[in-house]
Amino acid sequence: MVNLGYHFSRLQGKIIRNIYTKFIGKIGTLPIKQNRQIDITVYSFSCERDLPEQVASIRSFIRNIGIPERFIVISDGSYSDSSCKLLRQIHSCVEVIPFTKLVRQDLPQCVTNYAQLHPLGKKLAALMSIPVSGATIYTDSDILFFSGGIDLTNFTNFNDKLCHYLPDCSASLDERLIYDESEKLNPVNAGFLLFNHELDWSFAIERLTNIQDNPIYFTEQTVVHLTIHRNQGKPFCSQKYILNVEDQFIYSDKFASSKIALRHYVNDVRHKFWLNIGL
Repeated sequence: MVNLGYHFSRLQGKIIRNIYTKFIGKIGTLPIKQNRQIDITVYSFSCERDLPEQVASIRSFIRNIGIPERFIVISDGSYSDSSCKLLRQIHSCVEVIPFTKLVRQDLPQCVTNYAQLHPLGKKLAALMSIPVSGATIYTDSDILFFSGGIDLTNFTNFNDKLCHYLPDCSASLDERLIYDESEKLNPVNAGFLLFNHELDWSFAIERLTNIQDNPIYFTEQTVVHLTIHRNQGKPFCSQKYILNVEDQFIYSDKFASSKIALRHYVNDVRHKFWLNIGL
């Protein structure tokens, strides 16, 4: 039996994305009604292919959370000049910097090699290079923010040095980096992180160095997972900070509402991203 709800949801998401992309030049310059300033710096790593998602994500953050000190888009190198200009036009807090300008020159060789092999290697190199001075967020471009996320501002007042992470709904890990089954517990999703200090990456990087074959899709996330736990990271509330694919095969979005802070629309539910955007 054909699942009409699922297929219609995917079709609707595709149509909305196509329309959004067609008019993105105008959408990107629409004023955002927001005066609240928040003492947070936000980084996002993305590419030309993800421009529509990146624009929608930034606008949802500013509209629902507030105006950060800086919202810095790290380009993997594929963004065109016109796309960079469009991103900057969203709001005066938005900046675009190339990956090559951000990345540290003293990264471990295994990370440099990974960055040359895979886009997620570049993301890992970017994460390890983000300068931290006060509350700092990293967010993927396929995350939408909702008004329940106003509590993110509370993290700017924390005196502790804990990092916070988005709980994953499954252990999507590179098993070669896992030395004990207990290390799979409390999986970290690398799509949304908040930290107040530089992280110590050495524990996970030592394991990455020991891999004989090439990294795979989940290698980057596994390095982040191990690093966050090594740095005593705390999970955000999974009822407000959502990564869940239970509604993949139904029409509606079971989780989007004004009560949640964000939802990470990973590949399985990416189409639902477009069912919940506001201009």
